[in-house]
Amino acid sequence: MTPEERHELIRRLAPPPPGMMPTARRIERIMRWRLGLMLAGVTVLIPWTVYLAITLPSRYVARNWVGTWVGFDILLLAMLAATVVFGWRRRQLLFPTAFASGVLLVCDAWFDVLTSQPGADFVQALGSALLLELPLAFVLIAGPLRLMRYVAIRRGLIEPGTRVWRMPIPMPELWPERSVPPS
Repeated sequence: MTPEERHELIRRLAPPPPGMMPTARRIERIMRWRLGLMLAGVTVLIPWTVYLAITLPSRYVARNWVGTWVGFDILLLAMLAATVVFGWRRRQLLFPTAFASGVLLVCDAWFDVLTSQPGADFVQALGSALLLELPLAFVLIAGPLRLMRYVAIRRGLIEPGTRVWRMPIPMPELWPERSVPPS
């Protein structure tokens, strides 16, 4: 059976209940708004980053230093714990929590290395980043992306050779609403 035939069979055998899925018009409207907001954010962030690069002092004493780092580590701990729970229970919420945990680990490695004191502190931060945080971040980001691809292949949404960055977002034409259940 071809991927298209599998997909059509899945559509006919397991259609979503009427009214459960958004219409094509609604999805297009939401997508336009979100893409517009992201484009605006990127447009504002470019000059802001240049401004900061020019105006920020090279040294700065931060208040709430302990609260900042402990709070960040609590957030990282919560995301890692959620990832463990969702992975153990085999829930799809594993995808966003693992991805977010990986991104938080990259941020943690970045700030640990860049804010460490020269000498032993820097060596420890760099070693921790290279040996622990970044490899774990890779696993937490790449693993769920690969698993998401497998789920899409299994559901007949993509062909087996499709790379994760080429995976389309399922659109309403994949879930036509039916007022009468299939016979």
